[in-house]
Amino acid sequence: MLPAQSVALIADADVYFRMAVGALLRRELGFSDVIEVPTFDEAKEYLLGHPEASVAILDLSIPDMKAAAGLRIIRALFPRIKLAVTSISTSRRDILSALEAGVHGYVPKNLNVAGLTSALRLVLDGALYVPPILAEVAPQIPESTIRLTDMRVFSDATARGQLTPRQKDVLELLVQGKPNKEIASALNLGEGTVKIHLAAIFRYFGVNNRAAAAVASARPHPSRDFSVLGRTAKAGPIPSESAGMTPVALSL
Repeated sequence: MLPAQSVALIADADVYFRMAVGALLRRELGFSDVIEVPTFDEAKEYLLGHPEASVAILDLSIPDMKAAAGLRIIRALFPRIKLAVTSISTSRRDILSALEAGVHGYVPKNLNVAGLTSALRLVLDGALYVPPILAEVAPQIPESTIRLTDMRVFSDATARGQLTPRQKDVLELLVQGKPNKEIASALNLGEGTVKIHLAAIFRYFGVNNRAAAAVASARPHPSRDFSVLGRTAKAGPIPSESAGMTPVALSL
């Protein structure tokens, strides 16, 4: 449970949605101070003056934000804050763009109260929340989706500060310098799924690009065991930024 003094920020043009999420944060997630603003500029201004805020929940379409571009600004300015985005959109492109921008969770507005609470709790616990709808967007191409059971393992392991077996597979190929397309082919995954795993890997190492992740994976760390990789960064060239992955914003 979060400490009672934790501060949360909600930025949404819909006053009723702000009120509903604010009530949920206070009642279910232990926040005593919830700030509500209707625009991106007001959200940014508040965060600049209040470093004690621990989480920001932004609607993807709030005025002034410009979608993923605004999310990248927030991640760059406030790398330690937990950032979740809410949206009426369940577009695969919107979800992946937000994840690439560095958000810790993409929360559809059509979730019920229990679903919204669960999603935000995962984000606050350090997991990367991805909506189940992502697994339903392209049913004609099963390999390009993530099964719900995979998503639970992904979230639970990330919350415990671990990489899942699949993320370790992705990391091994990243270290070899493989671009996203080749990683996807080798692991029988969709490129969108690879991007989600890369976002979790970047966040795990506290880096914002492929090259930094490859270097970090070769460094010994008392709480991280990479023996399962079977290789270090010496196994291949350090991947370049042009190798098929848009950098995630700072400290994902």
